Amino acid sequence: MPSDASELARRLAREAEAVCRHYLSNGKREGRYWLVGDVHNTPGRSLFVRLHDSPKGPAGKWTDAANGDYGDLLDIIRESLGLRDFREVAEEARRFLNLPRAEPQPVLKSVRPPAMAGSQEAARRLFAISVPIEGTIAETYLHRRGIAHVYHGGSLRFHPRCYYRPDEHLPTETWPAMIACVTDLDGRITGVHRTWLDPAGFDRIRLGKAPIDTPRRAMGDLLGNAVRFGPADDDVLVAGEGIETMLSLRCIVPTLSMAAALSANHLAAMSLSAGLRRLYIARDADAAGDAVQALLSQRAESCGIEAIPLSPRSGDFNEDLHVFGLDALRAALRIQLVPEDVDRFLLPSTALG
Repeated sequence: MPSDASELARRLAREAEAVCRHYLSNGKREGRYWLVGDVHNTPGRSLFVRLHDSPKGPAGKWTDAANGDYGDLLDIIRESLGLRDFREVAEEARRFLNLPRAEPQPVLKSVRPPAMAGSQEAARRLFAISVPIEGTIAETYLHRRGIAHVYHGGSLRFHPRCYYRPDEHLPTETWPAMIACVTDLDGRITGVHRTWLDPAGFDRIRLGKAPIDTPRRAMGDLLGNAVRFGPADDDVLVAGEGIETMLSLRCIVPTLSMAAALSANHLAAMSLSAGLRRLYIARDADAAGDAVQALLSQRAESCGIEAIPLSPRSGDFNEDLHVFGLDALRAALRIQLVPEDVDRFLLPSTALG
């Protein structure tokens, strides 16, 4: 009876096509390979599994061209079923192969262990396995928040079954989620922000977020970094706290680079590029917003960067967009931007659609 990962992987490789048909049922065979979207059985063609031994490698090995991940059929079983413990993976493999259950034994490590929870690597993997937001409930959520034109530039993705754990004593749940990548000034992904969404729809209390205690969470390295919309090295930048706040402003100035720092404290500590000459601070209308504006303005001006506040009429710019509409937000922005930036960035009213 096989008792180690390598023997189980070899036995699965002999049945590679049957394994793929069972665990990657949304894919299909093309020549000597099985093609599918990813290890979570998403429809697509970026992941390919070798079905037979060849000079290029043994059967059962796979590579995802979209993110560079690779592994064997044990990894496919683990990821497609969302298993965490290798003992569970091994028992599932034995069940598939009609082998006897294993006797209790020391825990075996998988060939490719999962990334540490909350790490930068875990954040990168989550963003890689998510899909574009277009046509998903993440796009619908933003539309219901008044953001009809989602100029996100690839910084947002969607995961239909993103893990959520209320606390360490409660079981893990899955909810659909909008996934935003957090990057440094060089464009490297250092973390992600998750907004879990309510699949039942939008209401005035939760505004489309899932009915859970903390529907927004970030992981990875956030300090100094941000969710960026547009190049990080532009000479003019708008920085604020929330993703929805910045996307609301992007409806009016879609070519102006923006950064969502995700909280007041992180906004105050956000890294500023060497080429930046003017920084607009999209403050929230509260005490924390006042404090952040003062701190960030002081930091910017000490670096020779002109700092200009942008103030909403209500709590934040997403609320302004939702309550007062595009034309009112555009008019408010026109009188707060410097004239050369009005000419350079402000979208003509005829283009608002």
